[in-house]
Order: sequence, then C-alpha cells, then structure tokens
Amino acid sequence: MLYKFKSKAAGDVIMLQANGKRVLDIIGRANGRDYEASGILQAAQMQDAIAALNVAIEEEEAQQNATVAQAVVEGKKAPPMEAVSLRQRAHPLIEMLKRCEKAGAEVVWGV
Repeated sequence: MLYKFKSKAAGDVIMLQANGKRVLDIIGRANGRDYEASGILQAAQMQDAIAALNVAIEEEEAQQNATVAQAVVEGKKAPPMEAVSLRQRAHPLIEMLKRCEKAGAEVVWGV
C-alpha cells in the first residue's frame, strides 16, 4: 500500500506504507495501531505537524549520534543505520506542508 498526500497548492508526495504510517504516527494521525487510511490536514494544523516532524527528526539524529558515541567508547563498530533517514523521508512532506500552510490549502491522503 502507498500513502499519497495531495494538495492543490503542491505536488503529490507518495510514501510506502511503513514510512507513511510512521509519519502519520508522528503527526498524531494514528489511534493506537489503527492508522487513518484517509484523512485531511487543515492549514491551521500544519504548523503543529511540521513541529512534530522536526522534533522526531532531531530525536532520531540524537539517538543515532549517541549510539555511535557509545560504540566508540566501547571500542566497537557502530551498528548499521537505516540507509534513508527520517529527515530525508520527511523533507518532501515538510516542504509540502509549508507551502500548503502559506497558501491556506489542506493536505489530503487516501481519497
């Protein structure tokens, strides 16, 4: 399954299911284990969504840095990290949200 985020103010952003679910979880669009297969994000909600994504990005990077530092202290090889970081995956969506907020347009998915 794919998540396709659409808006009249920006081009579509398409994510694989796992990445789309992670983003929806971060922006508060998941109820426990149930993810909204479709939904809408109003322009007034975008600043909070952008902030939540940025916090999650910073937390992921801090954890990765701590893991690498711990491995160095222990004289071990750092464990492999994901090839594509949350920062890279979320960047197109963050840019979309910024553009849509400025234009006053909503973002929809699954419709």
